[in-house]
Amino acid sequence: MFRLAYVPGVTPAKWVNVWAERIPDVPVTLVAVPAAEVVGLLRDGGADAGFARLPIDRDGLSVIPLYVETTVVVVPKDHAVAAADEVTVADLADDEVFHPLDDTIEWAARPGQPAFTRPDTTADAVKLVASGAGLLVVPQSLARLHHRRDLTYRPVLDAPQSQVALTWPADATTDLVEDFIGIVRGRTVNSSRGRAPAAAPAAAPAAAPAAAPAEKPARRQAQKPAQNGSSGRRATPNGRKKRGHRSR
Repeated sequence: MFRLAYVPGVTPAKWVNVWAERIPDVPVTLVAVPAAEVVGLLRDGGADAGFARLPIDRDGLSVIPLYVETTVVVVPKDHAVAAADEVTVADLADDEVFHPLDDTIEWAARPGQPAFTRPDTTADAVKLVASGAGLLVVPQSLARLHHRRDLTYRPVLDAPQSQVALTWPADATTDLVEDFIGIVRGRTVNSSRGRAPAAAPAAAPAAAPAAAPAEKPARRQAQKPAQNGSSGRRATPNGRKKRGHRSR
């Protein structure tokens, strides 16, 4: 069994599907974990590897950054921001913006005005946005995860971005971890660092083909030279046969 942790918004299905094709004898157990708890889970041995959002405390962990997410602002559909295709941090200066305790974006200066409360989770903050109490700035995958019909979101061009990474305990880089690293990095099944494909059972030696029967020599037909006065006939161009002239 291979235990794979992942934080909200990350969808590991595409990598797990490749694993199932290549290593069907080792099932993958997915472990959903809050972003703030994934490092502790890995250090305590609760998972073999995990997807986390950077920055994290890397002490004792190996980390492979994978991709950067677009940062968006979540707003009610009737908010002025919804009329724009994209905004900047300055466009949010007069709005109250929630900063949940599980925020994964590293801010030098938080956008907008501080909201009246700090929700425990991003999910709680989304509910407050839907009530009209303020806005929320999050990675796009979290906006999609907590999608509501009465809300929408727009990219914030100059906001810091969240990066997703694969991480695991550095002293527990097992063969299975190496296999998963290879899948995430897009290595082919024949890559020297990936697990070698299972050897196919040896094929039974092919039976020797049966000896072909000896060919009999073609029978020669004696060709008798045409004799004078023979009754042989030759074809004429119009397909009719012409009689030979009889000697008098």
